[in-house]
Amino acid sequence: MSFFKKLKDKITKQTDTVTEKFKDGLTKTRDNFSGKVNDLVARYRKVDEDFFEELEEILIQADVGFDTVMELVEELRMEVKRKNIQDPQGVQSIISEKLVEIYEGSGEASSALNIQEGDLTVILFVGVNGVGKTTSIGKLAHKFKSEGKKVLMAAGDTFRAGAIEQLEVWGDRVGVEVIKQAEGSDPAAVMFDAVRAAKSRNADILLCDTAGRLQNKVNLMKELEKVKRVIEREIPGAPHEVLLALDATTGQNAMIQAKTFKEATDVSGIVLTKLDGTAKGGIVLAIRKELDIPVKFVGLGEKMDDLQEFDAERYVYGLFADMVENAEE
Repeated sequence: MSFFKKLKDKITKQTDTVTEKFKDGLTKTRDNFSGKVNDLVARYRKVDEDFFEELEEILIQADVGFDTVMELVEELRMEVKRKNIQDPQGVQSIISEKLVEIYEGSGEASSALNIQEGDLTVILFVGVNGVGKTTSIGKLAHKFKSEGKKVLMAAGDTFRAGAIEQLEVWGDRVGVEVIKQAEGSDPAAVMFDAVRAAKSRNADILLCDTAGRLQNKVNLMKELEKVKRVIEREIPGAPHEVLLALDATTGQNAMIQAKTFKEATDVSGIVLTKLDGTAKGGIVLAIRKELDIPVKFVGLGEKMDDLQEFDAERYVYGLFADMVENAEE
């Protein structure tokens, strides 16, 4: 049974709004990536070296990442040889299967958050300005609140003009209290207040915004380290998650940002925003494979509930939806 058929059977059983969001959110990438793969398959009568070279180009253009592409194509070569596949049509299903394997085979790939049931969970958000960090915090606050959790937000980005007000707008929108100080205040002092407030109010979740830009990278990373120390001093073992917000539309630039933040702080997961706005959604695989950090949430649209937990099979379904749905019964 082909991977497309297996995926179709699984997706059919779980047809829901989340699956549809992945399908709709990956439309640009699917039109770009799957369209080129379809064209490639149609132009070749046999699977030869020229076929693999063109496939490499398509994958690299989708921002899958050079090292990941080389490994993927090498595995495809071996699989094609082992199964003696002559018809290019037979390669499409194997490509999708290998994409899931690459994601799930890179260590612990769970998108689940490290939630402290019955206790306070502190989630620290990091990332440069303009990637959708504050918006992601607001959407996550909405998600947790709709699950019945008591949520607080901490306005730790005290350096960017308007950052505190932006978080307050989200607080008003989703009905969540924002702990803040004046613009230009010490972010670590804000975090101290926020942790104390979260404890006194018996909150379940504390979502912490942080600065995305100081005078230079060194200052920014020192500030983040200081914030983390204050949180850990108040709650041993916290923050329980350090989520790095990255803008999917920036492609390889997002990879550079991820490497920088990974060097400076213990990033436990990625929130990949604006995935619906890019034709290069392969960046998900590059981040997972080359940085060994799981993508925990993806932005699939502008609506409040369009920030979704990442799921590798739904992601691949989003990339190959037409082929999956047309898989033979």
